[in-house]
Amino acid sequence: MIEAFPEDKVFTYSIGGMRPFSGMVMEFLGMAVPGVNGIATGAWKSVPELWHHQKNEIPKTKQLIDRWDEATAVIGKLWAKTSFGRFMETDQAFGEWAGPVYSFLLYWIDNEIHHRGQAYVYLRSLGIEPPTFWTLAESYVKLI
Repeated sequence: MIEAFPEDKVFTYSIGGMRPFSGMVMEFLGMAVPGVNGIATGAWKSVPELWHHQKNEIPKTKQLIDRWDEATAVIGKLWAKTSFGRFMETDQAFGEWAGPVYSFLLYWIDNEIHHRGQAYVYLRSLGIEPPTFWTLAESYVKLI
């Protein structure tokens, strides 16, 4: 999705008061590695630590793609260390939200789908055909 955006639009374009897509990507990145680390190890960052990362470390170019690739590599390593039984345990994500570990993962996937839907609207309004949804789904399958 990041690659589909013109570089000048990924950081500035919005509709109806929604954030630019770069802000949504930073949200994903802010939760992805810390979240999967929490799932794998039970060690969670606090919410203020997450928000600091999202607000203060936004690249100004499509370096977002490099950040995404780096996060994907780390997630793959953490995922490989996660036992199946861990998903059934109860934990408190980021010191705030208690529940079964699998529910955190499902929330993050739902959240990402929601924001990718917003990105589809942005791209279509710019006259750009978004990537096919099954291409995006393939990236998830590679992690498993």
